[in-house]
Amino acid sequence: MNATKTKKQAGRKAGTSSKARAPGRKKPGAASSAVAEVDFMTRAWTMELDAVERYSTLADAMEEHNNREVAELFRKLARIEQLHADQILEEHLSKRPPVLPPGGIQWDTGEGPETADPGELHYRMQPYHALQIALACEQRACQFFTKIARSATLPAVRKAAREMAAEEAGHVQLVEDWLKRTPVPDSDWDNDPDPPVQFD
Repeated sequence: MNATKTKKQAGRKAGTSSKARAPGRKKPGAASSAVAEVDFMTRAWTMELDAVERYSTLADAMEEHNNREVAELFRKLARIEQLHADQILEEHLSKRPPVLPPGGIQWDTGEGPETADPGELHYRMQPYHALQIALACEQRACQFFTKIARSATLPAVRKAAREMAAEEAGHVQLVEDWLKRTPVPDSDWDNDPDPPVQFD
């Protein structure tokens, strides 16, 4: 009886050892978790680049209306977003731009959370208005990452999302402080005694 039990125990031990992971091999699911984290950071990186492109476009539009002060502010915002994109590339994506899927990154709302709405432009807008646009973008980005941090199933993605949410919360604070130092426009800021003529 004891001899039989001993043989069964030995067989179980042998089976266990044959299935043991080789030294250095990642735990099951670790590879998929790493891929998910890279996919998430790729989306975050793309979001920053989309913001760079849109701010640059808004700057060009303001220059066409000779609103050089606001144009320069939009270009400064574009440079700031480019620094954010470069930081993500440096710290999370091995310093190499990731390969995007055909058609690029798709967003539920059509555009990335940090992409400014061109409908908010006005040819007589002032720096205060431009910063309000930037603030709304940073707030949407913070909300986007916060939502993922709460809903993601993989710990690595939740951790990365929490870090990005904290980063964006810092950006929100910076723009809010910037707004406090910026003159508030007069109530008739959009009044133009000699408005541009539009042709059909």
